Parts: sequence; C-alpha cells; structure tokens
Amino acid sequence: MMMSFFEPMIVFAPSPFMLHVNSTACSFDKAAAGSGPVFEEQPVNTIYPEESPEAKITMTCRARANPPATYKWIFDGEEIDMNAQKSHYSLAGGNLVISYPHKGKHVGRYSCLASNKYGSVISRSASVQFGYLDFFSSEERESVYVKEGQGAVLLCAPPPHYPAELSFRWILNEFPTFIPLDKRRFVSQITGNLYISKVDASDSGNYSCIASSPAISKSVFSNYIPLVPLAERPIRKYPADFKVKFPDTTAMVGQNITLECFALGNPVPEIRWKKLDGPMPANHEVRMAGAHLHLNNVQIEDAGAYQCEALNSKGKDYHSARLSVEAVPEWVEYINNTEKGLGSEHAMSCEASGKPKPHIRWLKNGKPVNFSKNPVKRELAARNGRVVIECRPRAAPKPTISWSKDTELLHNSTRVFIWEDGSLEILNVTRADEGRYTCFAENDRGKANSTGSLLVTDATKITLAPANGDVKEGEDTALQCAASHDPSLDITFIWALEGQVIDLHKDSLHYERPLVSPNKNPCIILNVQLKHAGNYSCTAETLVDNVTASAYLLVRGAPGAPGGVRVLNKTEKSITVQWSKGADNHSPITKYTIQFRDAYSKVWKNASTCKNPCDCGGELGVGNRGGLFPWTDYEFRVIATNTLGTGEPSSPSPKDKTLDSFPVVAPSNVTGGGGTNGELIITWKPVEPLYYYGPNFGYILAFKQKLEQVWRYVTVSDPQARRYVHKDSSIPAKTEFQVKVKAFNSKGDGPYSTTAAIYSPSSPRPASSVSGIIMICVA
Repeated sequence: MMMSFFEPMIVFAPSPFMLHVNSTACSFDKAAAGSGPVFEEQPVNTIYPEESPEAKITMTCRARANPPATYKWIFDGEEIDMNAQKSHYSLAGGNLVISYPHKGKHVGRYSCLASNKYGSVISRSASVQFGYLDFFSSEERESVYVKEGQGAVLLCAPPPHYPAELSFRWILNEFPTFIPLDKRRFVSQITGNLYISKVDASDSGNYSCIASSPAISKSVFSNYIPLVPLAERPIRKYPADFKVKFPDTTAMVGQNITLECFALGNPVPEIRWKKLDGPMPANHEVRMAGAHLHLNNVQIEDAGAYQCEALNSKGKDYHSARLSVEAVPEWVEYINNTEKGLGSEHAMSCEASGKPKPHIRWLKNGKPVNFSKNPVKRELAARNGRVVIECRPRAAPKPTISWSKDTELLHNSTRVFIWEDGSLEILNVTRADEGRYTCFAENDRGKANSTGSLLVTDATKITLAPANGDVKEGEDTALQCAASHDPSLDITFIWALEGQVIDLHKDSLHYERPLVSPNKNPCIILNVQLKHAGNYSCTAETLVDNVTASAYLLVRGAPGAPGGVRVLNKTEKSITVQWSKGADNHSPITKYTIQFRDAYSKVWKNASTCKNPCDCGGELGVGNRGGLFPWTDYEFRVIATNTLGTGEPSSPSPKDKTLDSFPVVAPSNVTGGGGTNGELIITWKPVEPLYYYGPNFGYILAFKQKLEQVWRYVTVSDPQARRYVHKDSSIPAKTEFQVKVKAFNSKGDGPYSTTAAIYSPSSPRPASSVSGIIMICVA
C-alpha cells in the first residue's frame, strides 16, 4: 500500500486554510448519542493584585460534552501535574485554582484541555500577571519657579507599576481639592504631568500627583511640589508651543482611543484638530477644552494622519502623527461537525478576516496538525525584485521536487532557480510572473503537491531623498523624504541616526515627523545639538519591500572640552600647564582660556588667555599662570573658544603645590598692654594661611623699653597664635614698650610689622579674698 510521505492520513492541501482527511482510519457510530466537548466558558486574561487579601486565582473552564468532559490545564506549553508535591494547583470542576500565587512561579499563559471519548478541544490561552503600584519616591520635590505669563510643567514621575494603564489627577494644597481642568490646565493621561499654559498668581501652592491603577483598585500620592509664580510687570506674551504631542498610534477595530495635544503660551492657545487625508470621522469628539481628540468605536477607515494645531495672537504650532487601525481575526468561513463514510475523503476549510492577515493553524484533539506548517503559501513580490517560494514537505527518504506555474512546468534558467531544499527563486520579477505555483514532491513512498500564488506589486521607490546638511548648534533643520509605492499596500517611513531608529516619543523635544501626505514624511530636528550630527537614513517600507536613502548632517558648534590638563613645571609664584586639544566641532578654535582655583576658594578665576592656538603647541597646549602664591595647592582647567561660542571646561588638573618661599606678609593690628604687675601682654592678628608661603610657619616677637637700645626676641611656633604674655617681675609699672612682630617659615623670615607702643600695667591687680566654710559630717 502506498502512503503519503507528508503525513500518514494527510496530503498537501491547495491552501493553508483547507484540510483534506482520508477517512480510512475514521469511523462514526451513528447510533451513539454522545458528543465531543464544546466550550461554554474559557479562561480570560487575569491580573492578580500583589496585595490581594484573597490568596488564590481562579481560571474558568467549562465545556458541554456527553459523556462529561475531563479537564487538564497547560501552563506555558507544559501540562500541569495536579498531583505534584507541594503543588499550588487544584481543579474545581473544570476551573483551575492557584492557591497562594507566587510571582516567580505562576506568571505565564494558561489554556484548558477538555476531553471525552469523542475527542478533545483546547481553549484559547489566557495570561496570569501580577499587578502592583509602588509608592512614589520619598525624596523631597524641588520648588518650581515660573514668571507670570509663562507656561509651567509639573512632572508626575509615576512609580513602578503593572499594568501600564494608569489614570492621573492632581490636588492643590490638600485632599480632596482637585485641580480643575480647562483651557489653561491639562493633565496628560499618558505621563501624568500637569501642564499650565499660562501661570498667574492664583496658581501658587503645593501640588501632588495622584496615580491610580484601575486594574488593582489602588491609588498613591506624590510628595508635594511647590509652584511659585514670580511677578513680572508687564507680563510678556509667548507664542503657542506644543508640549504634549500624541505619537504614532495603533488601535484595534471597535476600540475607543484618545489622542492628546496641549500647548503652552500667552494668551492661552486654542487647539484645533483635523484629519490630513480625509474628513474627520463621524465618531469623533473633542474634549478637555480641545486637548483630547476622542474616537469612539474605531473603524478601519478611521486610519490616517491626524493633526493638532495650537494658535494664539503671538503664533501657531503644529503636530501630526499617524493612526493605524488593526482588526482581530473573525471567522468568515468555519468548520462544522460532519459525518463521512469509510474510505471517503473530506475537505474542511476555514477562512478568517483581520488586519494584519491572520495566521491559521489546525488542531486535532487539541494537538497541532503538523501538515499545517509547510504548505506553499501566497507570496507577494515587488516588480524588479526577488522572491523565494518555499516548498518543504515532511518526507523520508528525501523527495524529488519540481515546480509548475499555472500549467507550465518550470526549469532552471537565468531568472528561475529550484534550490536543493525545494524552494523556488525568481529574480527580476515582472507582472508576467503572477499566477499559481504548484510544488510537486515524490519519493518511493508516494507523491503529493501543494499550490500557492504569487502577486506582483509595484516596487517602492524614493522620489525625494534627504540631502546632506550643514547647520549650527541651536538651529532647526529638516531632512526631506518621499516615496512612491504600490497603492494596494500601506507604506511606513522609518528614520534612523547611525543605524539606530529614532524614537519620536522619547525624544520629542528635538524630533518631529509631520505627515505632509501618506507618501511624504520629513524629519524635523529642533534646536539641533552636537549629538544630532551623523548619518541619517530614511527607509520607506511596505509589506513586500523597502528602500533606503541616506544623508549626512554636519553640526557646527562650540568646541568640546580639552583634555589631559596637567602641570608641566612650577616655581614659587608660577605654574605652567599643558593640555590636549578637544574637538573643534567643525569651527577652528580661536583661543584657550586657562582658569585656576586654590585650596581656599571654590570659585574658578581666569588666569590667562592663549589667543593664538598655534602658539599653544598644536595638539598640546601650554599656558602659564604667574602671580600665584607660594606653597599653595592649585587646580587648573582649560576652556576652548571658537566663532560659534565657548565650550565646556576641561576636567580639573590634579592638585599641585607651588614651591615654598619666605613670607612677605607681616602680622597686623599689633598691640597689647594690661595684665598684672610683672607681665607684658602682646597681641596681633595672625597671618592668613594663604600667606604662610611654606612649612614650619610661626612668629618672632621683638620688644624693648622705649629708651633701651637692645631688643629682646621671642619665638612663637603656633601659626594661629594671636597673644603672648611675657612675665618678668622687674618690669616697672606704666612703662612704655615698643613692640613689633614678623612671620617666619622654613625658607626664612618675613618683614616686621609696624612698631607699636604698649604699656605695662599701672598697678598690680588686687588678690581675691576667699573665705570658706568647712562642714564635717560625723557619723
């Protein structure tokens, strides 16, 4: 007996949506009153709150069957062993109960298998996820200061959470005083941020963001953010400026969606909406004083480019993005229960609609029918392009493969190749290549065939390629891109910088992509920064093919920071520094500024300027700073300047100390006198540490009676000392002394202070009389 080598009872079907069954191994007992399982309840996606007081999850499953069905559950492709030791799983009827759910064990996809002697059916799969909403950060929020008339943005910064959907409200000063939303105030339901288009004095207060998770019925509050309006007279006016911009969005048919746009400005901007490629859908509503465009029960025809416009008396702003609409699969044709005679053939076909086109697979008693993996498929190919139609039957021994197009047998040629694995390759595709293609497979065990089709579309072509650009930092620029494509296909434009796709949602401050038309999608770069320089590519992509064009954007700006700043040599009062050249950012460096700071100050000061970089040694710059203090720690940094501005400073050099020198600053405010008989008190103001000029710093005191010729000297080694008492019982009362003080260190002595006149005490200070009482306690 010859048997199909694709599957013992299944042969190649003409399409992936039809299954042929040889009935020689199938029989039906018409007298039997039983029936196989049919689902009445199936599991649904479940989110279990991590803080739930109910320590179990129930996944529903119920099937109608005669005799009654038995149930098994599948978790992430593996059958659950209900009898395993310490199992969290149990059955309640057909329902699966997960006791004491654990996030690390039970997150995944579950499906139910219902069986009786007539067969098995497997339910749709459903997920179990753990929902949570953490508390906001406990860090104190900084105050926001805004001039009256300007716009303000208060960041919500919601805490980690799952699922992603949160709702947001803001309170002012205390709960439950909620911020009213109007033309001037808006809360984004995407980020949670509070936007005030024009701040006035009444906005002063403390604001808190409330984030709520509908899925787990939990809300949390942020710390207060103080908003402080600053009075400005007269209040300035500002043009409309979008700060909330809806991204490219994908919606499902029947879904309700909301697109957000909100602008800052004074006067408060008015927001308008329109659809760029057709009339606004009848199911649209504009809400939140224009900030929300709400589409109810979205349909395929609602897809397209939408634009919001903000305008006031000072100017306008625009933003546009695309809405794509997809549809879940729906059965157009489906299988029914059927009885067939032994030996007959039965074809079961099903067809589904949806966007994107649904993938259909066949199951028998809950298990995949392997044949469904490898039929010849319907393929699309772009004109002048290349296409490979796969033919990979399951067979042993290896089969011989041949192909036909319609009724013509195909052979290898300069354009058509049959690969060793059976695939058919066609090069330089033309409209004449459209048709039905059949793969024939044969070995010594049998033969089979499968038929698919080829549809040829117009190739996608770039009609307007981006051009190389040369801009200055801070300017705006635009890169153009337009393409033609087959009208039966959707086209998508993808912009990338150095191979990395540009995320418009994350970097909306700098990138915009207005949808001028479905075939044209420029990339606008606002406030260009040096990081935006590089190779930009625009890829126009359809389901069938793609084409890319590139351009280089050169950004000129202030120089980068020099590097490697270090001390080259030093003296007591000067240091020479060296550095390496930083990036000139495409504009020649015109000067270097050397800055310094010492150990006693946090402020950087300009030391010198090297106005001719060529004199600074080319790749290595050298600069000198004189007039420094001896024996003092210094740091140096270098800043480069070109015609476009001054760049960031280099990292500071390692601290280095100038050489030591003898002191040059004398103590000040030398005076004294007073005390008791036989004492001479001398005081002075100590020298500041900056002027020590070397180690082992101290003071030398010189004093003598006015009429004497010889000075007496005393050394004080404490640099912070400010007083010295000389004791000599022979010192006469009310005698004038001359006193002077100088500093010294390891290098030598500094100059004396000016000579001061002080006097010994006029009379001895009376001794204190002390009386006391001695108390003796006798036991």
